[in-house]
Amino acid sequence: MDMQIADKVILVSGANRGIGHALVEEALKRGAKRIYAGTRGPLTHSDPRVVPLMLDVTDAKQIQKAVEVVGPLDILINNAGIALYDDLSDRTMIERHLAVNFFGLYGLTNAFQPALIHSRGAIVNVLSIVALASLPPIASYSISKAAAFSLTQSFRAYLAGRGVSVHAVLTGPTDTDMTKGFEIPKVSPRVVAHGIFNGVENGEEDIFPDPMSASMAEAWRGGPVKAMERQNAAFVA
Repeated sequence: MDMQIADKVILVSGANRGIGHALVEEALKRGAKRIYAGTRGPLTHSDPRVVPLMLDVTDAKQIQKAVEVVGPLDILINNAGIALYDDLSDRTMIERHLAVNFFGLYGLTNAFQPALIHSRGAIVNVLSIVALASLPPIASYSISKAAAFSLTQSFRAYLAGRGVSVHAVLTGPTDTDMTKGFEIPKVSPRVVAHGIFNGVENGEEDIFPDPMSASMAEAWRGGPVKAMERQNAAFVA
């Protein structure tokens, strides 16, 4: 299913910087009706269509408050995340990443499911290509994104029959605070945000929004793992 951005109500978590901020700006360019910008701190914006929303995705009370404030919703973008260097020597590092990147996504998605089912809307989970192949210097981040990708596939199967499309965004290296210290070619968050919304509007289940990740798209979409996902989804019915 494709989903046009114009005239839609959108919630973006982690909207204060990086890809989240770029997603807000790109949604404005595409004519979104209203954008709830979820952040853990104060946020101001000159465009009246942007509504700041205090939202820590690890806080169940803030999630419930967000549901009450937002009301009807067309597109949920799970973008909030953390990425810290680690070597798997400290279990708490894995737990910290899972709390935000996996359970935060899970909690926010479940909370907004009724609104999205009602609108026959879309869920967009901003993940990473390290969900497919771990990057050892950020091992816990890779683990959390792999878990979130599996969760995305399961949500996709369960919600397809209820009219909700679920998109996995598999980004390549992006020039944000999270990638400081990595001396590798990176693209701007603006490029990634543009690619994400193109993918949503084109109805792509798995979105490869930048040149580096896009080089993997054809092989992934026509590969055996994607075919297995589709076969496994049939068990939901």
